[in-house]
Amino acid sequence: MGSKSLNPRKRRKKLPPHYDHRHHQQPLIPGLPEHVAELCLSRVHPSLLYSVCRSWRRLIYSPLFPPFPSLYTLFFSSSDNEIRLLNFDPISSNWESIPPPPNPLRLLVHHPSFISRNLPVQSISVSGNLVLLAATAPNFVPALSRPLVFSPLYRSWSLGPPMETPRRWCAAGVSGLAVYVASGIGSNFSSDVAKSLEKWDLEEEEEIDDFKWKKMRQLKDGRFSTDAIDAVGWRRKLCIVNVAKQGTLYDVDNDIWEEMPEGMVAGWRGPVAAMDEQVLYAVDESKGVLTRYNQETDHWEAIMETENLRGARQMAAARGRLCVISGDGEILIIDVASATPKFWAVESPPELEPLAVHILPRLSHLDF
Repeated sequence: MGSKSLNPRKRRKKLPPHYDHRHHQQPLIPGLPEHVAELCLSRVHPSLLYSVCRSWRRLIYSPLFPPFPSLYTLFFSSSDNEIRLLNFDPISSNWESIPPPPNPLRLLVHHPSFISRNLPVQSISVSGNLVLLAATAPNFVPALSRPLVFSPLYRSWSLGPPMETPRRWCAAGVSGLAVYVASGIGSNFSSDVAKSLEKWDLEEEEEIDDFKWKKMRQLKDGRFSTDAIDAVGWRRKLCIVNVAKQGTLYDVDNDIWEEMPEGMVAGWRGPVAAMDEQVLYAVDESKGVLTRYNQETDHWEAIMETENLRGARQMAAARGRLCVISGDGEILIIDVASATPKFWAVESPPELEPLAVHILPRLSHLDF
């Protein structure tokens, strides 16, 4: 596992090792210098370039081409009880398996004591990377002592900084370039851990070896310590709601906890995600209704209803689209940027159960 910066501003000019962008078998555009051709083609949608020729297809997957969004899904394989990460490429419409970390993940997802639910595997996306933060080991202790980070740019796994208290059943989320973990349970229940909040700020690091977790202001109690919660980053606040529909807001700039508005928590009836950390979307899992939060009226406005959204489990938002895992395990893509939202399904690979979806930059291919 290499040591690389996860901050996009500090890695912008760093290309993966051994990448030589002059190895094309033919010019990108005959008669034009390669760097000029790259500039011209970067203004064309990759779906139009994909089928033209091999050199153009190679270009759109290279680190030199603006990365298009792609769907990353954590799956549970019932055949071998393994966790797998796969990438769905919207241009080729194919799933690609991502090599597992050097040390295999031994995570507990199904157990006879929890027949009606999965044991959570908690993950977030930050700065174009996917991060595994919390899970349960087969002996019912926290499985991850350090975050496990996958970079689509480098196609590699890295380890984040050691957490002071590895945990599970916690609240995990992102605001800007900072990762937050709140509450939860360690190897045993502790009121200190149940009220704790830790921050890992990618803005402050140069390389992964510089990472550190910083303790922030505690919660007033441990009411969020028994649920796996998506702490949704929204307008410089973290929104946290537990299964009992108790909510709170954390102001990341001022390091203070606030009461959540009544209307906000009242409409939090299923998975929630924030588009660019500015617009909150929620799915009412019992009715199959997609809603959008209006801060001025403290009200959730219905924008779409479909049976496909009933029982929705998890949701991600980016680039004007929502990705939702439905109650029957179907993965739905919803275009909320269009005047009338429309949706379609992405078929999962056979014998794999989706646990979490993320929208991240497409994988780089060094030899396509």
